[in-house]
Parts: sequence; C-alpha cells; structure tokens
Amino acid sequence: MARDRGKQCRLCRREGMKLYLKGEKCYKPSCPIEKRGTNPPGQHGPNAKRKSVGGYGEQLREKQRVKRIYNLLETQFRNYFEKAASQKGVTGENLLALLERRLDNVIYRLGFAMSRRQARQFVRHGHVQVNGRKVDIPSFQVKIGDEVAVREKSTDNAHILGSFQTSGGRGRPGWLDIVNPDKLVGRVTALPRREDIDPEIREQLIVELYSK
Repeated sequence: MARDRGKQCRLCRREGMKLYLKGEKCYKPSCPIEKRGTNPPGQHGPNAKRKSVGGYGEQLREKQRVKRIYNLLETQFRNYFEKAASQKGVTGENLLALLERRLDNVIYRLGFAMSRRQARQFVRHGHVQVNGRKVDIPSFQVKIGDEVAVREKSTDNAHILGSFQTSGGRGRPGWLDIVNPDKLVGRVTALPRREDIDPEIREQLIVELYSK
C-alpha cells in the first residue's frame, strides 16, 4: 500500500499549525513549529509570503489538512466522503465520525501510541486486538461496546508503555474509556460526536469541495 514517506514536519509548516504527526517530538521544544514558527518550508524561509486564499483554495487546504491529520491518501479519503454522504445526517459530521472510528485512530486516542502513524504501525504489526481477536487492519471501524486492547504478548512493548504513561496530558475523548490500565484495555462506550473532535476542523469546506 502506498504511503507518504516525506518529511512530516514540513507538512505542519505547510499548513501553518501543528498536526501532531511526529508523536513525542510534537510535544517537545525541538518541534520545528516551536523553533521556527509557522513559516512555510522552502529556501525563502521567514521571507516567504503566504498567498491569501479563498473559495476553492481554502476548501482544498482544509481537505489536505484533514487528510494529513488522519494519515490518508486521496482515494481513501474520497471513499470515506462518499460513504458519509450516503448516510443519514450531516455529511461533514458523518465524515469525521468515520475517520475517528478507524482502529488506528482509536489506538492513538486511547493513548497506546504517540501518533496516528505509529498507531497504524502497531496495528499492522499485530499488536492490537478487538474483542479478543487480533486485527491488523488500520481502517477497521469500531462499534459501540467493542473492547480494544494491546495483545498480551505486546503489553511490555517499550513504545506502547511509554506512550500510555505520557498520554494523560493529551486527553481522551468521552466516547472512549480505559477499563483496565494494567493490561492496556479500552472500550468504545459511544459513537464520536462533533464536540469530541478537533474544533478547528472546518468540515463544511470539505463537503463544499467534493460537492462541486
């Protein structure tokens, strides 16, 4: 499967804000946003002028930003939008709920990984189980009542333990709960609501872009 192997910190500077793509580094002073501010990447650095965007450009930037937050390629993201549009309710909120219910995102939200990229790797490598069965598909959609856990043989993984021990400051959304912190077990107690998701995301711009 194709993956974006480029420098992740450049993506944050391109969007002019932290996207928390590098895990622990994003919370340290070594983060490029902390050191260099939100200057765009490239040879001109702080002297580069940001062009004002509106309409289509603003919609495109928002779509790109959300794609990068959830670490998805264009085809994957478009498929999520089409599924959201076919569901009842508000399309933008449906889209964000589908993205939040991805297994790799749930692992990140529970604090078992420092970033969604790392969470995807944990899932791919077989460190995660859902309802007692190993699941190695990052896009797996969790449901209410699902028990998401680190497999017993992986509970001593230094990266997973380190992330869980430092995840308190990042917060945990209300639709997820830790039911056994010693065995690294969490549960989906509800479906994600709009207030549980990044308030800075402007999903309506994405809907407008894809609806053209």
